[in-house]
Amino acid sequence: MKLVVATRNAGKVRELDRLLGGLGLELVGLDPSVPDVVEDADTFEGNAEKKAMEVARRLGAMVVADDSGLVVDALGGAPGIFSARYAGTHGDDQANNDKLLRELEAVPDADRTARFVCALAFADPDGPLGARCHVVRGTIEGTILRAPRGDGGFGYDPLFLPLGETRTTAEMPPAEKNAISHRAEAARALGAFLTAYLEERR
Repeated sequence: MKLVVATRNAGKVRELDRLLGGLGLELVGLDPSVPDVVEDADTFEGNAEKKAMEVARRLGAMVVADDSGLVVDALGGAPGIFSARYAGTHGDDQANNDKLLRELEAVPDADRTARFVCALAFADPDGPLGARCHVVRGTIEGTILRAPRGDGGFGYDPLFLPLGETRTTAEMPPAEKNAISHRAEAARALGAFLTAYLEERR
């Protein structure tokens, strides 16, 4: 059974494939021919739900959509839902990280608290859910460093030090990061839902 991941970010598709691997689903990313969904909601959950529903209706397929980002307390929650385009260009990790460091330059280490947030929305227009969406949320707490460390992961991973850890999420092997990440927490919740849902759908 195929599950479309509503993204062209290969890193996210691989990560979700590892996290949901036990369900026997084939995860595929978006085909370039599928138009982008305008992410104009004001919450992670709202954006994920909109993407999941629009893509599911367009493709007539089961879809999972992710909206995730970094919430920094000293910046009033920024970059938040604008995490991927914080510096202006969507997906420019280097520019986004550079801007974050500039914005936090005068903030003391003790006040650089932050969390990654992930909302996952699942839609299945032809199944028991119909026109509804199932949405779950995961978080991981940490702090923002003053310089990047590690070359794994993507996004803000080189600057994010999880609570109680000595390594950034970019310094961790994928299996370790996936065990504690915001996406892992959300995926565990989604996986529990899908286990029962797919049984009902069959």
